[in-house]
Amino acid sequence: MMIRQLLSSDAQAYRALMLQAYGAYPQAFTSSVAERAAMPLNWWQKRLDSPLDRLLGAFEGDQLAGIVGLAFEPREKARHKVTLFGMYVTQAHQQRGLGRQLVEAALAEACRHPRLTLIQLTVTAGNDAALALYQRCGFIQYGLEPLAVRVGDEYFDKIHLWRELADQ
Repeated sequence: MMIRQLLSSDAQAYRALMLQAYGAYPQAFTSSVAERAAMPLNWWQKRLDSPLDRLLGAFEGDQLAGIVGLAFEPREKARHKVTLFGMYVTQAHQQRGLGRQLVEAALAEACRHPRLTLIQLTVTAGNDAALALYQRCGFIQYGLEPLAVRVGDEYFDKIHLWRELADQ
């Protein structure tokens, strides 16, 4: 398995994988399949080219099997923080350690930016496997956002986690 930064030339595979993620786990993402499917391919390309986002993909051969993103904070007083987002591993590649490899790659990437001192993320309450993964990677819960995501008539809370990058 090779993990590398996604490029604008990966936009089609990125789009397909994220639409799969939104469909498989609608409670885990704040965007819906319909919202993102309506976005043109150049929207996905721009996201991959943005200096404020860094997206890493795990490839098995030429097949994108997992993804994780880092969103850098543009505001001066918050530039010491980065947000891990969009974590997803295809069902065929789950339970094989790929999630941990992606989180570790994201942490390593964040550590390459000396101004960053902490990384934060949210995980949907009830997603025990993801929560356990993040905790194994050193993340600590600091809050709970009630009713954070609505899917149909059902609401889901989000657990907020963080960790220092100096620990990496």
